[in-house]
Amino acid sequence: MEVSSGQRSALRVCWCAAAVLMALYTLQITTNAAGDDVSKAFQDYLYNALLFAGAGFCLWRAAAIREERLAWLVVGFAIVSWTAADIVWTVVYADDPNAPYPSIADALWLAWYPASLVALVLLVRSRLSNARASLWLDGLIGAVATTALAAALAYGPVIHEGSAGDLSAAVLTGLAYPVGDLLLLGMVTAIFGLSSWRPGRAWIVLGLGLVLNAVGDAIYLVQTADGTWQEGSWVNALWPASSLLVGLAAWQPIRLASAPKDHSLRVVIVPVVCGVGAVGLLAYDHFSSLNGITVALAAIALLLVLVRTALVFAENQRVLAGSRREAHTDPLTGLGNRRSLMADLEEELGQATPERCVGLVLFDLDGFKEYNDAFGHPAGDGLLVRLGERLADAVHGHGRAYRLGGDEFCVVVHPGPAGLDVLADACVSALAEHGEGFDVTTSHGVVEAPMEVTTPTEALQLADRRMYARKGDRRVSAGRQSRDVLLRSLSERQPDLHVHLRGTADLALAVGRELGMHGEELDDVAHAAELHDVGKIAIPDAILAKAGALDETEWGFMRRHTIIGERILQAAPALRSVARLVRSSHERWDGAGYPDGLLGQEIPLGARVVAVCDAFDAMTTNRPYRQRIGEPAAVSELRRCAGTQFDPTVVEAFVRVLEREMDAAAEAAKVRPLTPATAGASAS
Repeated sequence: MEVSSGQRSALRVCWCAAAVLMALYTLQITTNAAGDDVSKAFQDYLYNALLFAGAGFCLWRAAAIREERLAWLVVGFAIVSWTAADIVWTVVYADDPNAPYPSIADALWLAWYPASLVALVLLVRSRLSNARASLWLDGLIGAVATTALAAALAYGPVIHEGSAGDLSAAVLTGLAYPVGDLLLLGMVTAIFGLSSWRPGRAWIVLGLGLVLNAVGDAIYLVQTADGTWQEGSWVNALWPASSLLVGLAAWQPIRLASAPKDHSLRVVIVPVVCGVGAVGLLAYDHFSSLNGITVALAAIALLLVLVRTALVFAENQRVLAGSRREAHTDPLTGLGNRRSLMADLEEELGQATPERCVGLVLFDLDGFKEYNDAFGHPAGDGLLVRLGERLADAVHGHGRAYRLGGDEFCVVVHPGPAGLDVLADACVSALAEHGEGFDVTTSHGVVEAPMEVTTPTEALQLADRRMYARKGDRRVSAGRQSRDVLLRSLSERQPDLHVHLRGTADLALAVGRELGMHGEELDDVAHAAELHDVGKIAIPDAILAKAGALDETEWGFMRRHTIIGERILQAAPALRSVARLVRSSHERWDGAGYPDGLLGQEIPLGARVVAVCDAFDAMTTNRPYRQRIGEPAAVSELRRCAGTQFDPTVVEAFVRVLEREMDAAAEAAKVRPLTPATAGASAS
């Protein structure tokens, strides 16, 4: 709600003037209650001016600010109607002993109530979101219970008088005011309940203004009913104060609120407290009679509490059903998850017979990791969604599809006359996607129950073993063949290089295990260690075999070999994840490496492992440009460069692996049996 600086200044002046007038009016009626005609006329002028001031603030707000304009227009004109009613009564009916009921003044006064209710509804709709049916019911319970209590305490004499006598126009007109006030009190209570009993400053000020008006009406009607009302008493200050508070509420900042959550304790407090209050009123009526309106309202409040209880139960059942669905559903693909699979598999295996067998097929995507790395995780998620939909379509009418996490899927099916292999082949086709630069396929394992397994655990274990056996065969036929071709090319170019690469790969494999790597990640590290120098195929022999230091041009050739190696490996889909490690195998921990100048954790872990293992192997092997050094000296050099050239964590893992291998070699030497040659040597 935006207010200009000019409006703020004008508002401050007007509010100060209204406050001064309100203080003057309050002082006047409390010190000169039975004053002369001049004082009484002055009081009337002040009274009407204050009422008009409240209306003016509401109408000013509606004209200046677009938000909630209709609500404040309604309130402003309602207060104008209220003020006009006072003027009409004073001028026309005040001195008439036979004033008609209802009069024009009554019509103008009573217009305040429906207008206020309409404005409150408009404000609730604009300021409160996500109000569930149960919360509206809480508000209604609070409204009815509050109205019942007010009917018992404040309006008892008025209602009794109206109920006991005839239902004349005068009596009905007199009863219309307490009914309207009770409705306003109930509505205010409902709004406070809907706002989780944290209504904010605007609602508090507005509610206080409406309550002051209801309190003034209550005192006036009760005192009029028992003959104790005095003209010009302090009660008259409540109505202009109510009008000013409503005008003040119009200029409070708008605060949008959300309905409280189901787990909020305040949601439970409303029906409980109101229900106890209604029971108390009905119990009191048993011993001392209350008016009929109070009893009826208390009974309605109790009935609404029962309805609220039933509604809460229904809401909880829906929430529980939704939670159960979520707990058994994969959030990405909408397929069943592992929990759902285990429950369904338990049921299906319990009913499986040789005549009505059950098939379990477990799938693991091949090439998905490379697709994810190449196109990003959002594209990978989209691929999983598409494949999941195709898998569900492939088994539709025969069983159900599941996603177990990552790139692993599963189906539980009843094969029927066509047989399990036909369905499995259809699923394999569904879980494949090919395109420019990627090739995603799947490996699978098939199990049939009850012929092969009888429990869910056995079924999953057997399917898993068969799936990984098939995956291993596929990796041999793709990745290993490509790798072997490249290694043979390197061996033909540099016969001694093959031994160096094999040693580096063994070290990298051991260090990767030490760092907790496993599965495909560990395989990629080993392959990267073997193939990290594949790009040197494109480097001239004169540079590779040069005995002296390389000049800047020659170093430029050498620094390109990782990029060349990456391009070579990317030509084989099974080695694309290895290509990324090869490109980064000569990066440095401090960011001074090549080709990308990656820093610290930006360097893939596998590339950091290869860098340490390659450096150690290079230092402990003779090269054209220098002689080898011993392993202790090489370890010292690695530790010296930890934190600059190498990842310190990888260096320490490498040292632990090397120390274990050296200890194992020393232990083996101690227990090696004597051969005739060694025995003769010992004797000599």
